[in-house]
Amino acid sequence: MTSDELKQIELTKTFVKQTLKTAEGGHDWFHIERVYKNSKLIAKNETVDNFVVALGALLHDIADSKFHNGDDTIGPQKARAFLFSINVDSVVIEHVVKIIENISFKGGNVTQQFSSKELNVVQDADRLDALGAIGIARTFNYGGFKNHKLYDPEILPKLNMTKEEYKNSKAPTLNHFYEKLLLLKDRMNTNTGKQIALQRHQYMEGFLKQFYDEWNGLK
Repeated sequence: MTSDELKQIELTKTFVKQTLKTAEGGHDWFHIERVYKNSKLIAKNETVDNFVVALGALLHDIADSKFHNGDDTIGPQKARAFLFSINVDSVVIEHVVKIIENISFKGGNVTQQFSSKELNVVQDADRLDALGAIGIARTFNYGGFKNHKLYDPEILPKLNMTKEEYKNSKAPTLNHFYEKLLLLKDRMNTNTGKQIALQRHQYMEGFLKQFYDEWNGLK
């Protein structure tokens, strides 16, 4: 990367930290930082534009629709305006905006309108942060933030939700494992992402077994 690009990345980090300083704990700067680090790790084994990957990772959750009344246009708009303000090339800006618009799971039944190797890397990095120990912690943190039940055996997970149903779900937190988290392993794009996801997936399966054993008084 050029010296100008490195400076723009540092400016972006500062912007994101400031913007997300009061964010919910699973979608704060530390989430962004982990996705950024995961993106760099995955990108080592991919032929990609590392500048686009870096900006996409840093800005992918700059205005998550979950915290903006379901409006998924705010994030791309905010990212575009910021990148323009620091003189990022217009072609790069549009690529980063496309990554932000297409990265989300959205219930798993929405067809992506854009594809690129850079999106594949950032999407895998974001999905990895929804898996494993941190994925579990983030899931229950968000469930508590929304005052959802931990678990209710009478409320079954709902698969194949529409985008709107997924956005508006008030289901118990444990259902989210079946509605999203356990599905991610088979939706990874890169070999590196798939390898890491498998290990984290297995960790979550062990957690769920322990959870049910404790719930049912078996341990």
